[in-house]
Amino acid sequence: MDEQEFRKHADGALEALRRRLLALSDEFEFEVEGEGEKLELEFDDADATRFVISPNTAARQIWISALSTSFKLAWSEAAGAFVMEKTGETLAAVMSRILTQQIGSAVTV
Repeated sequence: MDEQEFRKHADGALEALRRRLLALSDEFEFEVEGEGEKLELEFDDADATRFVISPNTAARQIWISALSTSFKLAWSEAAGAFVMEKTGETLAAVMSRILTQQIGSAVTV
């Protein structure tokens, strides 16, 4: 996949994710900052927890830094989405899992 195609997929995926996270942010009490190149989620907890979601153009992946872990997702034509190779989870599934873990309540992205 060339850079232009990656950017098209990444920009679309991050914009859809941003919209969904904004819809969830009031209910689950976190802030969503940024758009396009990088999204950040800030939680109002004692540790001032922050999740960072950003494209890595050189690797052609979307990287999520959260819960002391780096999650790396690559575009899958078959799934039509960014997918984590190890688990087969889509971007929405990974975000649902880590938000549920952070918040302690079931979250569906």
